[in-house]
Amino acid sequence: MSAFAAYTTNPPSQVVFRSSNGTLFCDYKNTEELRRYLTPNGKIQGRRKTGLTAREQRLLAQAIKRARHMSLLPFTSATL
Repeated sequence: MSAFAAYTTNPPSQVVFRSSNGTLFCDYKNTEELRRYLTPNGKIQGRRKTGLTAREQRLLAQAIKRARHMSLLPFTSATL
């Protein structure tokens, strides 16, 4: 069995979008989509699991951290 067999599931829909001028952005106010990239314990999933590029993963992490700071997402799994 492959070491990556646990990561063969389909990744969630892409939460990082392109604007009209071609720049990437990730909206921190879209909490329903951001929750799909969190583990049951509230941690951000890795790139292998999400299927995002490195730049998209950084944008996603920044959006999740902003949403947590604005109290839109919880820091812990107690309120997920």
